[in-house]
Order: sequence, then C-alpha cells, then structure tokens
Amino acid sequence: MAATSSRPKPKLSRIALRELNYSPEELRAWLISEEAQGFEGWDFSYLEGRWHSEQEPWNYRQIVLEHLGANTRLLDMGTGGGEFLLSLGHEPRLCSVTEAYPPNLELCYRSLAPLGITVMPVDESDQLNFPSGSFDLVINRHESYDLTEVNRVLIPGGSFITQQVGGYNDADLVQKLRGSYQSEYPDHDLPHALEAAQAAGLEVLDSASCRGKILFYDLGALVYFAKAAPWEFVGFSVEANFERLLNLREELYETGAVAGTEERFFMIARKPES
Repeated sequence: MAATSSRPKPKLSRIALRELNYSPEELRAWLISEEAQGFEGWDFSYLEGRWHSEQEPWNYRQIVLEHLGANTRLLDMGTGGGEFLLSLGHEPRLCSVTEAYPPNLELCYRSLAPLGITVMPVDESDQLNFPSGSFDLVINRHESYDLTEVNRVLIPGGSFITQQVGGYNDADLVQKLRGSYQSEYPDHDLPHALEAAQAAGLEVLDSASCRGKILFYDLGALVYFAKAAPWEFVGFSVEANFERLLNLREELYETGAVAGTEERFFMIARKPES
C-alpha cells in the first residue's frame, strides 16, 4: 500500500503562535489592544513584517517621477500625511495637497505647511479650491475625485495620474470579518473610469488594472488594518466580530496567514492643449 503523507504545516509567526495559544478572553484583550493602537497619515510601519501586499505590475511612484519636471506645479489629492509626496523630493513651494480626513488634515498643517507646501481641505463634493489652470500635474492615489474639477485646475497639456482601489477591494476579507459584503461602489473600476475621463474631455494615455493577494500573518495585524480603513470594514470592531476572529484562527493555523484580495487600477490622462 502506498504511503500517505500530509501537507506540512506552514511556519507561523511568533505573534500568531502566541495568538493560537491564547484563551478566548486573552485573545479578546490582545486584539482590543491592537484595535486601540494609534494610526496617523497612511503609515502602516506598525505592521512591518506582519503582513504582505502584492505589488501592482506598474510602479506608481516611477510613473509620477517620469512626469515630474523641476518646475512642475504639483497637486497631490488626498495626501494622507504627505508621506508619498515627500518621498518624491519635489520643491515644496511648487507642491499643493488636499486632504479630507480631519486627523490627517491636522497632520498636514503641522508637517507640510511649515515646509511651504500649500494645504487645502476638501469635502465630499471633491471641489478643488484652486484657480483654474493652477497645476501642470495632478496626482491621486486612492482618493476620490471629480474629473470636471481635475480638468479645470490643470493647464492645457497638463496630466492627471491616479491609482485607485477597485469597488470590490478586500471583499473577501470583509466577508470573513463581517459575515456579509455589499460594495458601496460597484461601478468603481477601470472601464467606468476611462469612460468618465473621456466624457470630461481628457485624453487617456495609459491604463491598467490588477488583482493581488493581501496576507496577514497574525490576527492583531488584521484588526489594526481593518480599523485603519473603516470605509471598507464598515461597523467592524473586535467586540462586535469576535466570534469570526476566533474562527479565523483556523485559517491562520492551516495556511500561515489570513488572505484577502485587493483590486487596483491606474490611469494617466492628459488635458488637450486646446
């Protein structure tokens, strides 16, 4: 009779091993402490080594740099805490940012404004409080936008570069944590974005979309991530969803991570010269 073999168990992280040995009450207390960890800007350094997100096949930063000249007047929409903008090393006096989330806006006033960067609040209308033709380049990473407004603030020949989160991003993770899922933005995808850009009078130069895995190597990392994105994990809390977190220990034990699926798309569009 042929010998049988079982698939070897994955190597678990130190934190995951600890979580697997916690009693339910110990696990609850630990996850509540992770839920309460501070989060500022769009900085996930607290999770270093505890998660993995597959990179998009395009390089958003490199694409932006290729469009960024020494004298380019730049607007970064939804800058978070300005982390990405500052990584570009562009002249601060040529940079402007928008931000809607009050804690991040306060961070921008503290850290970006003193450098000479113009900080402008924005609300759900996505109206941009800048004169027409203010910018050579508008960039937008994971922020909502009104293409009529983007077109207005661009100079003729100016470019708009955006990377967006698809309308069904993390749907499987939300379902694991909440038990159900319904997208609030089912039409937020590349085909609709391309159609909207053309309707706004912009010329699309390049675009792509992709799906990739996101992995959390311990439950505390997943909780931290879910609390940082309340617009996706609507109503999530450790207390409200603790039974589902308990059940996810089995997935963690069997595979070494809790897995989800991310959706991304990007587009480069140009305002005609005339």
